Amino acid sequence: MTQNIERQIIELIATDRIYIPISSMNGKLYRTRPKLGKALGLSEGDSFEGERVCTRVEEGEQLKARTMKEAIDKFCEEYTRHGKILRGYIEEKRDEREVNLTFGMNEGCRLTEVDYMSVMKNLGYTDALAQKTLPGILDYSRRLSKKRDEERSVLIG
Repeated sequence: MTQNIERQIIELIATDRIYIPISSMNGKLYRTRPKLGKALGLSEGDSFEGERVCTRVEEGEQLKARTMKEAIDKFCEEYTRHGKILRGYIEEKRDEREVNLTFGMNEGCRLTEVDYMSVMKNLGYTDALAQKTLPGILDYSRRLSKKRDEERSVLIG
Protein backbone atom coordinates (compact mmCIF):
# COMPACT_ATOMS: atom_id res chain seq x y z
CA MET A 1 0.00 0.00 0.00
CA THR A 2 2.67 2.54 1.00
CA GLN A 3 4.79 1.58 -2.04
CA ASN A 4 1.80 2.30 -4.28
CA ILE A 5 1.23 5.72 -2.67
CA GLU A 6 4.97 6.50 -2.95
CA ARG A 7 4.90 5.52 -6.65
CA GLN A 8 1.85 7.76 -7.28
CA ILE A 9 3.47 10.74 -5.53
CA ILE A 10 6.65 10.23 -7.58
CA GLU A 11 4.51 10.25 -10.73
CA LEU A 12 2.78 13.44 -9.51
CA ILE A 13 6.12 15.19 -8.89
CA ALA A 14 7.54 14.06 -12.25
CA THR A 15 4.35 15.20 -14.00
CA ASP A 16 4.51 18.58 -12.26
CA ARG A 17 8.16 19.10 -13.19
CA ILE A 18 7.38 18.37 -16.84
CA TYR A 19 4.15 20.42 -16.77
CA ILE A 20 5.79 23.64 -15.54
CA PRO A 21 8.16 24.27 -18.48
CA ILE A 22 5.65 23.09 -21.07
CA SER A 23 2.98 25.37 -19.60
CA SER A 24 5.44 28.27 -19.57
CA MET A 25 6.39 27.67 -23.20
CA ASN A 26 2.71 27.34 -24.14
CA GLY A 27 1.95 30.74 -22.62
CA LYS A 28 4.85 32.39 -24.41
CA LEU A 29 3.94 30.82 -27.76
CA TYR A 30 0.26 31.71 -27.32
CA ARG A 31 1.12 35.39 -26.74
CA THR A 32 3.73 35.51 -29.52
CA ARG A 33 1.60 34.26 -32.43
CA PRO A 34 -0.74 37.30 -32.67
CA LYS A 35 2.22 39.69 -32.26
CA LEU A 36 4.07 38.02 -35.13
CA GLY A 37 0.95 38.09 -37.29
CA LYS A 38 0.29 41.79 -36.65
CA ALA A 39 3.95 42.64 -37.27
CA LEU A 40 3.54 41.51 -40.90
CA GLY A 41 1.65 44.74 -41.52
CA LEU A 42 -0.84 43.16 -43.92
CA SER A 43 -4.34 44.63 -44.32
CA GLU A 44 -7.70 43.02 -45.02
CA GLY A 45 -7.67 41.47 -48.48
CA ASP A 46 -3.86 41.35 -48.69
CA SER A 47 -2.12 38.10 -49.52
CA PHE A 48 1.42 36.89 -49.97
CA GLU A 49 2.76 33.97 -51.96
CA GLY A 50 6.43 33.26 -51.27
CA GLU A 51 8.78 30.46 -52.20
CA ARG A 52 7.97 28.42 -49.08
CA VAL A 53 5.02 30.15 -47.43
CA CYS A 54 1.76 31.85 -48.21
CA THR A 55 -0.73 33.93 -46.26
CA ARG A 56 -3.88 35.99 -46.67
CA VAL A 57 -5.85 38.34 -44.44
CA GLU A 58 -9.55 37.58 -44.21
CA GLU A 59 -12.22 39.22 -42.16
CA GLY A 60 -15.46 37.48 -41.35
CA GLU A 61 -18.51 37.93 -39.21
CA GLN A 62 -18.92 35.51 -36.35
CA LEU A 63 -21.61 35.32 -33.73
CA LYS A 64 -20.09 35.24 -30.28
CA ALA A 65 -21.76 35.18 -26.91
CA ARG A 66 -21.31 38.18 -24.66
CA THR A 67 -18.70 37.93 -21.99
CA MET A 68 -19.92 37.77 -18.41
CA LYS A 69 -18.74 41.36 -17.86
CA GLU A 70 -20.59 42.61 -20.96
CA ALA A 71 -23.78 40.84 -19.87
CA ILE A 72 -23.59 42.29 -16.36
CA ASP A 73 -22.92 45.79 -17.72
CA LYS A 74 -25.93 45.53 -20.05
CA PHE A 75 -28.14 44.22 -17.22
CA CYS A 76 -27.04 47.07 -14.93
CA GLU A 77 -27.74 49.57 -17.70
CA GLU A 78 -31.30 48.29 -18.22
CA TYR A 79 -32.15 47.51 -14.58
CA THR A 80 -30.24 50.08 -12.55
CA ARG A 81 -31.68 49.21 -9.14
CA HIS A 82 -31.28 45.47 -9.54
CA GLY A 83 -27.90 46.01 -11.20
CA LYS A 84 -26.56 47.67 -8.05
CA ILE A 85 -27.71 44.67 -6.02
CA LEU A 86 -26.09 42.28 -8.51
CA ARG A 87 -22.79 44.18 -8.44
CA GLY A 88 -22.91 44.09 -4.64
CA TYR A 89 -23.25 40.29 -4.71
CA ILE A 90 -20.35 40.00 -7.15
CA GLU A 91 -18.04 42.26 -5.12
CA GLU A 92 -18.93 40.56 -1.84
CA LYS A 93 -16.07 38.44 -0.54
CA ARG A 94 -16.82 34.93 0.59
CA ASP A 95 -14.91 32.15 2.24
CA GLU A 96 -14.30 29.24 -0.04
CA ARG A 97 -12.97 25.94 1.16
CA GLU A 98 -10.08 24.52 -0.82
CA VAL A 99 -8.23 21.28 -0.35
CA ASN A 100 -4.62 21.32 -1.51
CA LEU A 101 -2.21 18.44 -1.72
CA THR A 102 1.32 19.67 -0.98
CA PHE A 103 4.12 17.49 -2.29
CA GLY A 104 7.87 17.45 -2.68
CA MET A 105 10.98 15.30 -2.45
CA ASN A 106 12.66 14.36 0.79
CA GLU A 107 16.06 15.95 1.30
CA GLY A 108 18.80 14.13 -0.57
CA CYS A 109 16.35 12.20 -2.77
CA ARG A 110 15.91 12.66 -6.51
CA LEU A 111 13.66 11.43 -9.27
CA THR A 112 15.20 9.01 -11.74
CA GLU A 113 15.05 9.05 -15.52
CA VAL A 114 12.63 6.10 -15.30
CA ASP A 115 10.24 8.26 -13.23
CA TYR A 116 10.21 10.95 -15.91
CA MET A 117 10.07 8.45 -18.79
CA SER A 118 6.81 6.95 -17.51
CA VAL A 119 5.21 10.41 -17.62
CA MET A 120 6.51 11.01 -21.15
CA LYS A 121 5.15 7.61 -22.25
CA ASN A 122 1.75 8.54 -20.78
CA LEU A 123 1.88 11.65 -23.00
CA GLY A 124 2.32 9.41 -26.05
CA TYR A 125 6.08 9.77 -26.54
CA THR A 126 8.08 6.79 -27.78
CA ASP A 127 11.12 5.80 -25.71
CA ALA A 128 13.48 7.26 -28.30
CA LEU A 129 11.64 10.57 -28.60
CA ALA A 130 11.25 10.88 -24.82
CA GLN A 131 14.99 10.31 -24.32
CA LYS A 132 15.78 13.04 -26.86
CA THR A 133 13.20 15.53 -25.55
CA LEU A 134 13.39 15.02 -21.80
CA PRO A 135 16.84 16.58 -21.11
CA GLY A 136 15.82 19.92 -22.63
CA ILE A 137 12.51 19.96 -20.76
CA LEU A 138 14.19 19.15 -17.44
CA ASP A 139 16.91 21.75 -18.00
CA TYR A 140 14.25 24.40 -18.61
CA SER A 141 12.33 23.15 -15.57
CA ARG A 142 15.44 23.51 -13.38
CA ARG A 143 15.98 27.07 -14.56
CA LEU A 144 12.36 27.94 -13.75
CA SER A 145 12.51 26.17 -10.38
CA LYS A 146 15.23 28.57 -9.20
CA LYS A 147 12.49 31.23 -9.22
CA ARG A 148 10.11 29.27 -6.97
CA ASP A 149 10.06 27.04 -3.90
CA GLU A 150 10.68 23.33 -4.37
CA GLU A 151 7.59 22.34 -2.40
CA ARG A 152 4.52 22.48 -4.65
CA SER A 153 0.81 21.93 -4.27
CA VAL A 154 -2.16 21.04 -6.41
CA LEU A 155 -5.84 21.81 -5.80
CA ILE A 156 -7.71 18.53 -5.24
CA GLY A 157 -11.05 19.71 -3.94
